[in-house]
Amino acid sequence: MSVAEMNSSGKIGDMRIWIFTLMLALSSPVQAGKTYGDVVVDRVGTVIDGDSFKVDINDWPEVAGKGITVRISDIDTPELWGKCGAEKQLARKAKQFTVDRLRSANKVELRNMQRGKYFRLVADVYVDGVSLGADLMRSGLAVEYGKRKRGWCKSPPE
Repeated sequence: MSVAEMNSSGKIGDMRIWIFTLMLALSSPVQAGKTYGDVVVDRVGTVIDGDSFKVDINDWPEVAGKGITVRISDIDTPELWGKCGAEKQLARKAKQFTVDRLRSANKVELRNMQRGKYFRLVADVYVDGVSLGADLMRSGLAVEYGKRKRGWCKSPPE
């Protein structure tokens, strides 16, 4: 069957709907409750901000293991494109803190991995056996995810 015949019969449209539905199901928040174990990172790539960075995991297929974005579980750091100068400055400090920890690490582990939004991994991140999320919170550069009721510009972390 040619592409034109498939298109006129509706098979291409059906295939697009099936692919879209599959992609939606795989990125669904329902997946967020399932954990996928632990893994040791082979290489840390770009650090995006205080709570997100890219990694390579050599034992995984390239489509899932090269340049995959990781978000640190259960914390929130200020945004680099924040609403005020104070938030942006704190965001730069949080990012540099994360860069310093990840770049100096002998071992970076992702524990209790889950699939989050935007095809990224959400995980507890351990740097040489120490929780990076807890370190960010102890340093005043992060708060527990969902606990901030006001923006970084209106009040100090709660």
